[in-house]
Amino acid sequence: MRFLVADDSKLARLSTIKSLTAQLPNAEIVQAQNGQEAIEAVKGHRIDVVFLDLTMPVMNGYEAIPEILAYSPSTKIIVVSADIQEKARERVINLGAQLHVQKPIDTSKMKEILEII
Repeated sequence: MRFLVADDSKLARLSTIKSLTAQLPNAEIVQAQNGQEAIEAVKGHRIDVVFLDLTMPVMNGYEAIPEILAYSPSTKIIVVSADIQEKARERVINLGAQLHVQKPIDTSKMKEILEII
């Protein structure tokens, strides 16, 4: 499987990657710093799962979700955000994300996510 971790915070990206590789040591991982880079990564690579932040410069996660899915409908999107309000969760699910989880993702939460998807 090939994963994309999109977050404007390098620390947040590395935290997600650490949890992911603890579960899947040989996972192929691509990184992006904003929604536009995430879309370009999906177009340039066969991405199976996107871990996507909501609040990013250039293009936010809300804007990126429909564009990612328009290009690659089978890609699963996991929103990883500090914004855990019910409205945010409902919005991303309605846009097509599979899950909305609070950041950071520890290894036990990552295991749960990977079992679901």
